[in-house]
Amino acid sequence: MISRRQFVATTTAAALTVASSRLLAAESVQRRWPIIGFTKPFQNLGFEATADTVAEIGWDGIECPVRSKGQIEPERVADELPRLAEALKQRDLEIAQLATDITSVSQPHAERVLRVAAQLGVKRYRLGFWRYDRKRPIPDQLADIAEQLRDLAALNGELGLRAGFQNHSGANYVGAPVWDLWTVMQGLDARRMGVCFDIGHATVEGGLVWPVNARLMESRFTSVIVKDFVWQRTTKGWNPQWVGLGDGMVNREFFRWLKTTAYEGPIIQHHEYDHGQGAVMITRMQQDLKVLREWLAADS
Repeated sequence: MISRRQFVATTTAAALTVASSRLLAAESVQRRWPIIGFTKPFQNLGFEATADTVAEIGWDGIECPVRSKGQIEPERVADELPRLAEALKQRDLEIAQLATDITSVSQPHAERVLRVAAQLGVKRYRLGFWRYDRKRPIPDQLADIAEQLRDLAALNGELGLRAGFQNHSGANYVGAPVWDLWTVMQGLDARRMGVCFDIGHATVEGGLVWPVNARLMESRFTSVIVKDFVWQRTTKGWNPQWVGLGDGMVNREFFRWLKTTAYEGPIIQHHEYDHGQGAVMITRMQQDLKVLREWLAADS
């Protein structure tokens, strides 16, 4: 028999041990996978207000749109990107990835954007999009894209950067099948050319086969993009409707699998649904972040 005092002490110690273990697990996840947010939904805010918003939501940093009609126009990158980086740094936040429209080294401002990013210590950027021309053979188009990626990978090697090709969904998007990305990247250094793996788009296009596509590209993960959707019937047929994380069809099993991999880059929240503005937007993004953290911390 044990006394009441001994019982209380024992159960309290056990509870503290469980709480401590969960805290350590959460801290381990955060160190391995910083959770950042794509600032497109509030890209019109000033740099200080952007940094304040990111801090209030609770992210570790951002994916910044440096592209035409983005938060920073490419021609102004040398002046504005350092200012945004400094505003974030003052709040212990970082620019973890750029979202660009770069598809070629010869593109106007492309090299300038990448050199400024490298100077600021930003190691990752997302490429622009390619679309299939229905009048040309697919293999010929993939060969052309592979050549563009080789040139970009060479520049990335010089600057110490890593590009990521986001798999999108849609009939004409290169990368929607995912297998085409594996094809065009053959022979390229995975440290210089990879994939911003979007589990939302992968589920739209892959249905039940997303685990195969994820395993295929895992060694090239530059970042992981998270959003959720449901299928909605319209007058033009079935279309994906973006929703808050956990309210749709993205399988949380993806995150259990992710923990078994060697991936250690950022996880990026994207918000394509109607999230509102101001305090309403912040609350909805915080809810998505809460769900994501719960999924990452879950044992199964």
